[in-house]
Amino acid sequence: MALPKANRLKSRKDFQAVFREGTRRHGFYLTLRALKPPYVKQPSLDTATKTTQPTDSTHLASTQIGISISTKVSKRAVIRNRIKRQITAALHNLLPKLSSGWRLVVVVKPTAAESKCVSPQFLQELEQLLAQAEVFDGHS
Repeated sequence: MALPKANRLKSRKDFQAVFREGTRRHGFYLTLRALKPPYVKQPSLDTATKTTQPTDSTHLASTQIGISISTKVSKRAVIRNRIKRQITAALHNLLPKLSSGWRLVVVVKPTAAESKCVSPQFLQELEQLLAQAEVFDGHS
């Protein structure tokens, strides 16, 4: 089950922005890079009558997520793809709980392939990393 297109981080430029400016949270199997959405000021009463340029609403509309898994994790593409599918399924379950506007990159560590990690472990670690980064709704 793939992530919806609106929730996918696709371009190289977006990945580089998250790696350059985002915060890091480390776990045993995964590293989370999170880039907070840009702050949007609410219009004041005196500027409400003026027409304003819309901000970059594509990033504010939904959280975008990318998964990075290198050949250091495993030389075999079958194993890398299996891990990526498991992480995508875990993220799909967590998607409704996430605040909007964030850009996230999940980096898989080599320990994920060595220890035969399974989906519930990925889900648990992702929840923990997302809570640390304050990406869940209710955190700002």
